[in-house]
Amino acid sequence: MTSAFKPLAVSLALAAAFPSYSALAQTASTTSLASASSVVITAGRQEQAAKDVLADNVVITAEEIAKSGAASIVDLLQKQRGIEIARNGGPGTTSSVFIRGGNNAQNVVLIDGVRIGSSTTGGATWSSIPLSQVDHIEIVYGPLSSLYGADAMGGVIQIFTRKGTGVISPTISAGVGSYGTRKLQAGITGSVADNLSLSLNAGHEESTGFSASKPGAGTFTYNPDKDGYKMDSINGRLVWEISKGYELGTSVLHSRNNAQFDAGTAQDDRSIGTLETIAVFGRAKLTDIWSASLQYARATDKSYTDASYGQSQIDTRQDSLNFQNNIRIGKDILQLIAETRDENVDSVSGGIATKGINGTKRTTNSFAASYVFKQDAHLASASIRNDRSSQYGSNTTGSIAYGYRVTDALRVNASYGSSFRAPSFNELYYPGFGIASNKPEKAKNAEIGVYFEQGDSQVSAVYYQNKATDLLVSTNVCPVEQITHPYGCSYNVNKATLSGLSVGASTRFADLTLRASVDIQDPKDDTTGLRLARRSKQHGTLAAEYAWAGAKFGVESIFSGDRFDDVANKKVLDSYNLLNLYATYDVAKNTTVIARWNNALNKDYELAKNYTTPGSNVFVGINYGFK
Repeated sequence: MTSAFKPLAVSLALAAAFPSYSALAQTASTTSLASASSVVITAGRQEQAAKDVLADNVVITAEEIAKSGAASIVDLLQKQRGIEIARNGGPGTTSSVFIRGGNNAQNVVLIDGVRIGSSTTGGATWSSIPLSQVDHIEIVYGPLSSLYGADAMGGVIQIFTRKGTGVISPTISAGVGSYGTRKLQAGITGSVADNLSLSLNAGHEESTGFSASKPGAGTFTYNPDKDGYKMDSINGRLVWEISKGYELGTSVLHSRNNAQFDAGTAQDDRSIGTLETIAVFGRAKLTDIWSASLQYARATDKSYTDASYGQSQIDTRQDSLNFQNNIRIGKDILQLIAETRDENVDSVSGGIATKGINGTKRTTNSFAASYVFKQDAHLASASIRNDRSSQYGSNTTGSIAYGYRVTDALRVNASYGSSFRAPSFNELYYPGFGIASNKPEKAKNAEIGVYFEQGDSQVSAVYYQNKATDLLVSTNVCPVEQITHPYGCSYNVNKATLSGLSVGASTRFADLTLRASVDIQDPKDDTTGLRLARRSKQHGTLAAEYAWAGAKFGVESIFSGDRFDDVANKKVLDSYNLLNLYATYDVAKNTTVIARWNNALNKDYELAKNYTTPGSNVFVGINYGFK
């Protein structure tokens, strides 16, 4: 394989997930838990009342996103329970999201039921996801490979774009901020007829930014120039109700991110990533107890890099087809799923094409079944799935969960599940690095939880222990194939334990709302006894919001303990505590002005060694038509 699989390569992976295209209006609260009155889809690949969902989850609502003033989706996720981030500079640069101590490749990311991620490097390419197209987000913690297949070891994040419901109405938002930040979004959503609904949204955002890297010992890529980005995106969706219980629809997403980064001292290094997805889906209620859905999707990712180390073009295409059946048995649901997914990687680097050669494609065929039980105070679920890959063989995963309502307000849970992560194309085939015999990583997770909700108060506490084996580790000296891999390799050797306690709480006293979360964790490499890189022992959030006469005033704090930037635990990333202030005011019906002051105390901190983070910065904007 040539340099098609450079770590900067970006590609998309499609997973045939349940096409969640109906009844997606969220009423979840902006607290650490989904409100009992809301609906959660991702946890079971079907609509479930939040109070019946056994998996630990968080919902980020449209209201929270609208007032967040976040520069990127990664900044938004940083404030959520159970999540840590790393980034090589400002918005638009390479980013990673860690769920419950797992790395960026150990979670699944979906956009409207279509899985995204890099087949070459593993994990989602966060810089290509446009926040301007996002309506709300569901985060489900814990292993979900028995429903979603490979990589769902730490959890699943599903991003929902805006849907067409109700009367046709426009949405417009605009804002400006520090570092030359400018954002503009416009769209229409609604029903154009009794049986036809649509949504169409376009967005543009840009920033002149700041230098992605900073001078320091061992820094060879420092360039004092400003590293900004420009992102343009468009999203459309059309759903036709043929007759009651029968729907057809299509959705399209396009995003282009032109970002600067630092890879050398004298060049304007750039990465241009284009994310495109298209899906065609249908749903039929075949009988009173049986509904079926079918979805075909294609995702392409075109990544062009022009850097001091050379130019490269990486194009990926992934096609998926899934067929899902939900059969109601009394109050219970039996779910049967069949999926197939083809991944293809083509590239040109140094004038050499890799199209069609060995190691550029794989096919995964999957079958899954789940059962959700509900009887009086008892809740239970069980699922099993087999994924058979043309590249890395067959893997079977399963999970079981039980919940008991002690009272209407108090519930206790326990669950156990297995998961796996597929080796990336880099880990299998990258020249002088990959080993074709590498096996998938595997993990077994057990957890217990307590959930309380009464009135405006919510509390959750979950203890988990996730034991992983056959972890793929990258080394400079390869003990497996020293002759053919003189510069190192990736191979199965490590074991790890990801354990911790995750607590979230919120309450309201009249016009004052309080929210807090804390994660106390021990993400440990059992092979070396050291902490996993870029993960802390504790992190959390604290926030307060006061409503008065059409205005809301808020303060929030994000804190993290120290981390290590390397697996040897030698390079320390100091602890940090960020203070953010915000205010919103309803100037007219459906029109809200927002103002944010992020990192108000101008703290200097690092998410990756020798890479810069934003200092004190402000953002002011106006939103119209957001409910």
